[in-house]
Amino acid sequence: MVPMAPFPALPGTGTQGQAPASLNRKAKAAIVVRLLLNEGADIPLEDLPEDLQAQLTKQMGSMRLVDRGTLASVVSEFADELESIGLSFPGGIAGALDSLDGRISKQTAARLRKEAGVRQYGDPWARLRDMSAEKLLPVLENESIEVAAVLLSKIDVPRAAELLGKLPGPKARRITYAVSQTSAVTPDAVDRIGLSLAAQLDAEPLKAFDDGPVERVGAILNSTASVTRDDVLEGLDETDAGFADLVRKAIFTFANIPKRIAPRDIPRIIRELDQDQLLTALAGAEAAGMQDSATFILDNMSGRMADQLREEVGERDKVKQSEFEEATADIVAKIREMEAAGDLLLVVEDGDDG
Repeated sequence: MVPMAPFPALPGTGTQGQAPASLNRKAKAAIVVRLLLNEGADIPLEDLPEDLQAQLTKQMGSMRLVDRGTLASVVSEFADELESIGLSFPGGIAGALDSLDGRISKQTAARLRKEAGVRQYGDPWARLRDMSAEKLLPVLENESIEVAAVLLSKIDVPRAAELLGKLPGPKARRITYAVSQTSAVTPDAVDRIGLSLAAQLDAEPLKAFDDGPVERVGAILNSTASVTRDDVLEGLDETDAGFADLVRKAIFTFANIPKRIAPRDIPRIIRELDQDQLLTALAGAEAAGMQDSATFILDNMSGRMADQLREEVGERDKVKQSEFEEATADIVAKIREMEAAGDLLLVVEDGDDG
């Protein structure tokens, strides 16, 4: 048997629970990383600064064997350090901004990123993959064929196919051919393209309001008395008929129920309503000129419940206008709440007139 050349001598084990003093922190880190990788752990080493990644790689490349005693000591020391940590903070302004995302204003976050020179995306392609086809389509239409090819190569196949289907045939063919030429593109170039596209697509000015003016006016008028609502819409007709028409389509009131609610959804809505408010709305509908809505509701529920409600409406004293307005406002609010939660889909009709 040919004798093997001896490996460099390893430092002896230190006191119980401590790694040998001659092992520096780089060597200990290399041992821990190697052990975790052997155990199949997924360590996000790519998140480390490049110089630390390089140092770790060189350190691991310089090491050979570690005896069991040294390994046990390093692991024990590492575990003790982990247990002694009470709280950890994200490294740098970028990590802090990521942790506070959604908890501080967009204006403040944008200003801090600009002041610190911190890019907004660790991996811009993760952000781009989450964007809708409608938002990505302008990139394919306006960017160079090469950039469009890189984009298609990096996003999910179904999304790429959807985007290609929205392009004119000649351009779709040119981009598809360019995809075959992307093998020589370097990772740095792909990263720069991703950063540029993400910044470009998110460069829309920050908005003071989450909703557009049509939605805001519609929401306000939804909660106003019918007399005020009609007066405002009449005034809008005189100043901007187009805007008035859009607002009417955004408004949903008790009177819109027959046009905007599917008959099959009436039983689900009724289960969510306060029954006294429903009775008040049904009893006051005829005097308010909204009997069609009351009839629609009664015709699309169980016969027994409809008969019971009709009987109670007949016994009900005359409903004041203010009581009717309050009851119908609560019903509309509940329907809007169900719509926002995805439990209900309002019917859209071009002919809605409010």
